[in-house]
Amino acid sequence: MFTTFIVQPIFNLLVFVYAILPGHNFGLALIIFTIIIRFLLWPLVKKQLNQAKVMRKLQPEIKKIKAQTKGSRQKESQLLMELYKERGINPLGTFPILIVQFIVLIGLYSGLRKVISNPHNLISFAYPFLQHLSWMKHLATNIHLFDNTLFSIVDLSRSALGPKGLYIPAMIIVIGSAVAQYFQSKQLMPTTKEQRGLRSILKDASSGKQADQSEVNAAVGKSTRYLLPVMIFFFTVELASALSLYWLVGGIVAYIQQSYVLREDEEQMEEIADKPSKDVDNIPEAEIVDTPTTNKPLKPKNKQNIKRKKR
Repeated sequence: MFTTFIVQPIFNLLVFVYAILPGHNFGLALIIFTIIIRFLLWPLVKKQLNQAKVMRKLQPEIKKIKAQTKGSRQKESQLLMELYKERGINPLGTFPILIVQFIVLIGLYSGLRKVISNPHNLISFAYPFLQHLSWMKHLATNIHLFDNTLFSIVDLSRSALGPKGLYIPAMIIVIGSAVAQYFQSKQLMPTTKEQRGLRSILKDASSGKQADQSEVNAAVGKSTRYLLPVMIFFFTVELASALSLYWLVGGIVAYIQQSYVLREDEEQMEEIADKPSKDVDNIPEAEIVDTPTTNKPLKPKNKQNIKRKKR
């Protein structure tokens, strides 16, 4: 079922791009495929980024709630859930995009393994309507025409470290994918001068000081910013460079998407700042009263009104 409903559709999208692409370069087809996947995931990505932005803005309020509850976990959780509900935040809202990305990665990896082990699977694993495309028919008669390189520079079937030793072109892609992941994570985790590191927090905790959970989360996030690129490097360094290319292009596109959403948020904040306050504009002139600076009684302007009041 996983092969039928996950691996085959993902792989056939890649095959379709490859078959209709002028020049039929597999590396270029993989780049275009990655861009298509990232744009198909755009609604989920944008929702994830918006939730991340709101969560960052709520940190001062979360800190106040923690101070008010004074260690009462039940009360703290209740107030936090009310705050999230009020602001329309789902604490688990970031998981769907991560799950979808992981599924796509596994599906692509499984499909690429089939092609690397036997290029004929490019034809046999394709849907029937793709097999009838002119290039696929031509390829079926001469599989040696299959170009599995990136512009004839990088052999995408080889890994950076393999039986043949170090493959520098693939290693460059692997390092590039790790660097792209670093900047992608850094973009969503801004740091402040007051932010402490995880080592400093743990040192204080060992001496009996209670650590603030939001400060711990920020420190863990900062450490993750370095941990993820390292994990990606060691995960992909021995795999076919086609997967590293997918990760590299995906990281670059994700960085651009995040820049767009974050810039959009900054522009909205600037527009709000430029608008005059509605409350000030709606204050009628009659409400503005000059306070007398002397103790002299004010002279009445209309004596008839005073007499009527006395009556």
